[in-house]
Amino acid sequence: MDKPWTASHGPIAATEFDVQKAEAISVLLIRPIGILPNKPGDPIRPFALGLFNDIRALVKPDVKATALRRAVGSFVHSKRYYFASAQPGSMRHDIDGKPVEPLSTEDRLVAQRRFLSLKRGNDENSDSHVEPPTAAPPSKTEQIRAALLRRDRQT
Repeated sequence: MDKPWTASHGPIAATEFDVQKAEAISVLLIRPIGILPNKPGDPIRPFALGLFNDIRALVKPDVKATALRRAVGSFVHSKRYYFASAQPGSMRHDIDGKPVEPLSTEDRLVAQRRFLSLKRGNDENSDSHVEPPTAAPPSKTEQIRAALLRRDRQT
């Protein structure tokens, strides 16, 4: 996996869960920011380098930077964010959601690896089958009964 993907899936649409993560960021800010998806189907846009500092400048006075960092981290370390960042031709966006520069090949490769790692983790979790419950070992009475039945059948 030393080569970035060449086939694009186009803009990666936000899911309801992505929108919930975006809303968790928005409630911490004094005004909405255009880079975040507002509804399912909106595109997930990779952040410009250093954008966190711009977002931090908009934090409500009673909100700690740690809470903002966690909310933003939850969004930007998600599988769909990495998928959007790994796309050929993906662009970084400013706080208003306007494209500012393409992602470097190196950044796209990192995003691709992280996406595939998260995808594998989810696939393993969803593919892991639940072991059927094992039957309790037969009681002493059941063992004797089975032995007697086998003996009766043999004679």
